[in-house]
Amino acid sequence: MAFSPAYQPAPSFHTLGRSFSDPVAPAAFPELRSRYRNECAAASIGLDSLSDEEWTAHLGRLEPLPRNLERPLALRYHGHQFRHYNSQLGDGRGFLHAQVLDQGGRLLDLGTKGSGTTPWSRGGDGRLTLKGAVREVLATEMLEALGVYTSKTLSVFETGERLIRYDEPSPTRSAVLVRLSDSHIRFGSFQRHLYNKSPDDLRRLLDFSLDNYLPELAELPPAARPKALLEEATERSARLVATWTLAGFVHGVLNTDNMNITGESFDYGPWRFIDAYDPSFTAAYFDHGGLYAFGRQAEAAQWNLSRLAECLVPLSSEGELMPVLEGFRAAYAGALAEHFVERMGLRSRGSIEDGALMSAAFGVWTSLEFPFERLFFDWWGGMLSVGRASRSPVSHAYKGQAWQAFFDLLQSYEAASPERLEVPYFEAEAPCTMLIDEMEMLWAPIAASDDWSLFYEKIAAIREMGAALGLRARPK
Repeated sequence: MAFSPAYQPAPSFHTLGRSFSDPVAPAAFPELRSRYRNECAAASIGLDSLSDEEWTAHLGRLEPLPRNLERPLALRYHGHQFRHYNSQLGDGRGFLHAQVLDQGGRLLDLGTKGSGTTPWSRGGDGRLTLKGAVREVLATEMLEALGVYTSKTLSVFETGERLIRYDEPSPTRSAVLVRLSDSHIRFGSFQRHLYNKSPDDLRRLLDFSLDNYLPELAELPPAARPKALLEEATERSARLVATWTLAGFVHGVLNTDNMNITGESFDYGPWRFIDAYDPSFTAAYFDHGGLYAFGRQAEAAQWNLSRLAECLVPLSSEGELMPVLEGFRAAYAGALAEHFVERMGLRSRGSIEDGALMSAAFGVWTSLEFPFERLFFDWWGGMLSVGRASRSPVSHAYKGQAWQAFFDLLQSYEAASPERLEVPYFEAEAPCTMLIDEMEMLWAPIAASDDWSLFYEKIAAIREMGAALGLRARPK
């Protein structure tokens, strides 16, 4: 087997016991055709040296990786779905396939999607559409390029089955996906044990989470651990939503089972990127009340954190935990200002000045009608881009009171990496985006004639943008 020395197996979740997961078996697929192989992500965990045959065996047929989990584990959890509690959740079309250490010693999960039925499938077929897999690749690639701390799509195989779905033309093609994640411990993982009145299981999950995924907190005494976990989750969730906001991203389904303790974005369903600034924009066609609209994602995250806090109360107290939640808004505002300056390619002038510049930008987006991403593209590097911005197709928008307020503040900023403006990306006429029409345009030739050329070209373009922007995705 061609595993590089960077492959460091670290199976650990099974040590929690049967209260937390169920051993399952992967589906047997009629065929396996590799459609996406993330070599960069594979290299970070020592899987880049696998032959095509080995890659298919371990990431298509989902055979166990050496010295890793002997059987996949379908994780157990509950959750609030659109604020209605559901005690019948769990991994219904995916499982934990393996756990490894990256080159920095961080524990990562290899999780699947579309890998077959489990005890938590609730009558579903346990499969994933190929279009759903393509959408997840595009979401993770785009968000990573824009500085969002996100799971990475490691592998996609088309599986040769035909699936019936009611939200896209059927029968449709099927796929199995493997993603690389910084934990699959969801807020709903804790909710399950609160619901079952199992304080011992709550404590085991808390200790496992800190010891394995938040090792900087591992030396804390038991009494300090619940508050520390909540503080960490609050800070990380605040930064996550801030980076979503400045990517113009709408997750779509911010249920408590779709947020995890490490503050990583994952589990992409009906996501969207906004075109123009619109706080009421929703991604999910079934979100009739706009609960998870673009402008309400911070509210949703804070509500979800309150549910996590409730789970930790049996291990601590309301008086100890609830004040932590009051810090979410400040953490969100701080992360928003910090990341805005990063997205603009500027040097920070301090939290007050950065916050004022960001607020002025939101004034521009609110007052003027032009593409959301255009501001970051045309004015990347601040005043060094005056000439570029003057040639923009939307240069007519750069005038008026709202614009002048932003421009006056912008003039005091310096570019953080002026040399980046020399790369070809900033010579293009428009920024790289991923709007719904573009996604459908990429899918159309795949569906019609199995032509993947536009898809791969888009992945290359997204990565070119990521290299040009130089954003470092981080949890906090």
